[in-house]
Amino acid sequence: MRLLTSPAEANPAQSKLTLSLASTAEEVSEVQRLRYKVFVETMGLSALMNAEEIDCDEFDSYCDHLIVRDSRTLEVVGTYRVMSPNAAREMGRFYSEQEFDLSRLNNLRGSIAEAGRACIHPDYRSGSVIMMLWAGLAAFMKKEHCQYLIGCASVSLADGGHNAAALYHALNDTNMSPSEYRVTPHLPFPIEEREAGHVAQVPPLIKGYLRSGAWVCGEPAWDPDFHSADFFLLLPLTKLDNRYARHYLKETRSA
Repeated sequence: MRLLTSPAEANPAQSKLTLSLASTAEEVSEVQRLRYKVFVETMGLSALMNAEEIDCDEFDSYCDHLIVRDSRTLEVVGTYRVMSPNAAREMGRFYSEQEFDLSRLNNLRGSIAEAGRACIHPDYRSGSVIMMLWAGLAAFMKKEHCQYLIGCASVSLADGGHNAAALYHALNDTNMSPSEYRVTPHLPFPIEEREAGHVAQVPPLIKGYLRSGAWVCGEPAWDPDFHSADFFLLLPLTKLDNRYARHYLKETRSA
């Protein structure tokens, strides 16, 4: 276990949280079991069900896995999967390229880190875990000399897709990337099929990205397996909001 930050208080009366990178096969299995618990048992994504009760794909062995652990119970309560530029070269592609054409970003590939499979145990969603995961992302990018963070953020289609469509149409020029960073979904989500007057509810993950300074790089993709509309986001470190930069970067040190 490679510790990335000092232990942090989640609830002083109950637990302390530690942040690390998975360094053993067993720790990766713990991550995969948490992902299964959240994606299948909590979110009801039946397409991901399996007898082993783990969420696993071909990218796992190429990626690093951030772990937030409750040091009182030793349970993994949060995770983020991170892919370095070297890992993407070895794999042959980023995960996002399953859903989007990223050819306009080819000149940035050597300095891109990709984050995905964000997952937090339902009992630990007070904010402490996601803040530690973001600090871990900052430490990872610093270690890998990355200047850009990319990732897909999902919006559930449980309401028929009205919120996802409304969210896209609610984005303003500040939220949208310049044209040179635009990506194209392989399977576009039909953003015009929306309920009139629907007020967009922004999921916490997307809200966190946008507040940090990330751009949405075009129309969302349709992910049938996760029953979601996926928004591709790009965060240049030079654009990271100063408040967030001070918060995340001050807590990091080399792993």
